[in-house]
Formats: sequence, C-alpha cells, structure tokens
Amino acid sequence: MDSMKFKAYAVTNEIDLNKIAIQCGIPKKYTWEEPLILQGEVLDTILQYKTPNTQKVLVFSFGSIVTINTPDKDTIKFLEYLKSFKQDIDLKAFETYTDDYELRIGNSDEMELNDQYAIVPKFEVFYPELVSIVIAKSVALEKTEDQLGQILDRLETMIDRVEKGNLRISDKELAKATSRIVRHEYNTIAYIMILDKPDITWANSDAAEFYDSMAEFFELNDRYEIIKKKTDILNNIMNGFASISHSIRGLFVEWVIVILIVIEVILMIADMLS
Repeated sequence: MDSMKFKAYAVTNEIDLNKIAIQCGIPKKYTWEEPLILQGEVLDTILQYKTPNTQKVLVFSFGSIVTINTPDKDTIKFLEYLKSFKQDIDLKAFETYTDDYELRIGNSDEMELNDQYAIVPKFEVFYPELVSIVIAKSVALEKTEDQLGQILDRLETMIDRVEKGNLRISDKELAKATSRIVRHEYNTIAYIMILDKPDITWANSDAAEFYDSMAEFFELNDRYEIIKKKTDILNNIMNGFASISHSIRGLFVEWVIVILIVIEVILMIADMLS
C-alpha cells in the first residue's frame, strides 16, 4: 500500500470500549489506554457489507474515533451504531471537531512530516495506530479547548456581576461552575492521557521517534500545558468567588447576632422600666 488516509473525530467525552467489544464478540478486556480496533468481519457486520482489508475504525475511550481508508457514508453508518452506546453523540454535528491526515509509504529515505501527511521509508505495523493515537488526542484537545472557552465565558458573566457590586453568589451556582472545571480537568488530564505514550514506544526506538515527532508536530504537550495553566487560573478565580461568598455570609451572620443582641438589650431595658 502506498498510502493510508485517516480522519479523526471527537464525538463525546467518554466511551466504554468493553461494551462495544462484548457486542462485537471480541474476547478481550480493554484498559483505558488502548484503542478498540474494528476491521474485517467485525466491521463488515457493523456496516453490513464486505469492507476492504485496508479499512479500519479505531475507537478511543476518551471519546474520539479514527477512520482509516473509510468513505464518509461508512463513517455516518458507524456513528449511528456507536450512538446506541452513547446517546449524547450528535450525528448532525459530528464533524465539529475533526482532522484529516495521510500516511505515505516510501518515496523518501527519511521520515518527513507536515500538516497534511507523514512519509516513512517503509511500512511498519505500528505506524497506523500511532498516527491514529496522535490525531485522536489532537481533536479531543480541540474539543476540550472549546469547552474551556465556554467555561471562561460563564465565569466572565459572574465577574461582571461582582464588578457591578452584586457580590452574592449562591452555593448552587458555585457548585455548578466548580463541577464544570473539575469535569474539564478530568477529561483533559485523566482521560485524554496527553502525557502517556503507547506501550510500543517503550520497546521500539523507531516507534518512539515517530510518535515523539508526531506529538511535537501537533503540539500535544504545549497545548496540554496551556490548558493546564488556564485551568489553574479558573481554580484561582473560583477560590476568589468562594472567599467573597463566604465573607458576605460571615458578615451577614455577624450583623444578625448584633441585631439580636440589641433587641435583647432593648427588651431587658423595657422590662426594667415596666
């Protein structure tokens, strides 16, 4: 094969690979760091026709899928199948976070990378999976970056209220904002596994070099660090809101106590005078 065409989609936040594997009759227990690779008879059953040997679909636990040499009509059909496991997949907007890439074999004595394709001297079995992992993480990061922007927009509204002197922020509002930040951290740090390398890279130096080059080209670590710093800023903002809210509640309680004491003193004086 001279080339392989990849397309990655970030369609949800989390996918239980074992549920899909059980229905597909795959006798394997999947851990969170490895993709479910569907091809051959399994993919034929899902798409309901005989697919070429070169066609594959990789499903990642952090909510991305990568298709290899797959027509658009088959992608839609597969997503319809996947929606039976994840109801939150939006079939009308599944291309919101997507990326295309191509792996070319030969035509060069050395590895070459750009934003459209990678050229390798000869085919190795680990290349397709490593390309898929990198672009799957990249589109998942893109989705997370967008969600981070939405969280910042909501916090900006709260900041505007505070600037206008409305210092009261309910516990429910604080809890919702905090839960969004925690979910964002979980999706990014714990689930997309940006800093984790595939097992093959620890055993094969060529695989390690290729993966590191791909990850650097797609700026996975740099984007992760930016998201992490922004998340730290969000947490600091939330701590500030919580401090303001608690201070206001503390001041309110103190005034209630003072008022009660004054009322008690007035009642005592009235009782003495009567």
